[in-house]
Amino acid sequence: MRRLATPQDIDAVFALYMHEKVIPFLGYDPMPLQEFRPIYQGLLDSGCFHVYEVDGGIAGFYRATRYPGRVQHVACLGTLAVDPAFHGRGIALAMVSEAIDLLKASGVKRVELFAESDNAPALRFYEKLGFEREGTLRKFYKRAGEADYIDEYVMARLFD
Repeated sequence: MRRLATPQDIDAVFALYMHEKVIPFLGYDPMPLQEFRPIYQGLLDSGCFHVYEVDGGIAGFYRATRYPGRVQHVACLGTLAVDPAFHGRGIALAMVSEAIDLLKASGVKRVELFAESDNAPALRFYEKLGFEREGTLRKFYKRAGEADYIDEYVMARLFD
């Protein structure tokens, strides 16, 4: 079940965000909860940060942001993760498919996302959902403790 995140979700979201298998692919390096609080508040303030619950617990989250003005027909999916304990159970497929369906029903004609070039499972997953790679942001991403920069792929799915 999808719902907007609340302040009470911070501990579960923080635990998932900082999970060793998740954090390499989100936009921040490991940090204590106190440093995460303003980041989480920004997600809440956006009004478009959703959690996905399974059996009463948070199994994943995502942010779906619509652009303003001439590009209001475009939405960006980001800050997307599924708890590794739920991998292989179809949670990511259900969560992202529902997000896409809701965006499409609201008039979105293009959904875009960004994925690290070294995240092969995510790239395969997005391609299965109909996303196509449109470009590469070279040396866009750098993780703490790693020497090299990583390319980021711009991917999109279009609707009629």
